Amino acid sequence: MTSPATLYPAQAAARLEEFTVIDVRGPGEYASGHVPGALNVPLDRLPEAVPALKSASARGSLLVVCASGVRSTRACEILADADIEATTLAGGTSAWESDGHGLDRPEGARATWPLERQVRLAAGSLVVAGLLAGRRLPAARWLSAGIGAGLVYSAVSDTCGMAAALSRLPYNRAPHAEADLDATLDALQR
Repeated sequence: MTSPATLYPAQAAARLEEFTVIDVRGPGEYASGHVPGALNVPLDRLPEAVPALKSASARGSLLVVCASGVRSTRACEILADADIEATTLAGGTSAWESDGHGLDRPEGARATWPLERQVRLAAGSLVVAGLLAGRRLPAARWLSAGIGAGLVYSAVSDTCGMAAALSRLPYNRAPHAEADLDATLDALQR
């Protein structure tokens, strides 16, 4: 499989009106700031959104966005398997904002750390906890070994079980995420 088409923030900003922008981060991340006009379709819900995205892509180009570009690249691959052409934003919303472009933030939305940062905190904390507990109970070091093995598997398989688990925590979900997704899918089909 070939890599999806990529646009850098300046290129995407210059052509933003040409795209239907799809943000594949979780609802909590999306609410803490997204590319103007982006619609939220979390990566784990992408398969059920394929018909709506196919309809939207028939009317114009799709630009897929996440925090850093990793999830949006994966989303573009999933869409390509469904014969939907999509472009990814290089560096995601982080690069977009660093390049001086503004993010839309819904009024009253609370800031949520990007999922990659949450994974680094959780994994690092568990490794340290395993090593510290291992001073008294040597078997606790297996926790650190397990987390390290999980990180290696995550890198090799380009999946992340810890991110999937963390995305289900309440602070990573918007209060009305299910209704919001239904409204988004309806909007994409019009």
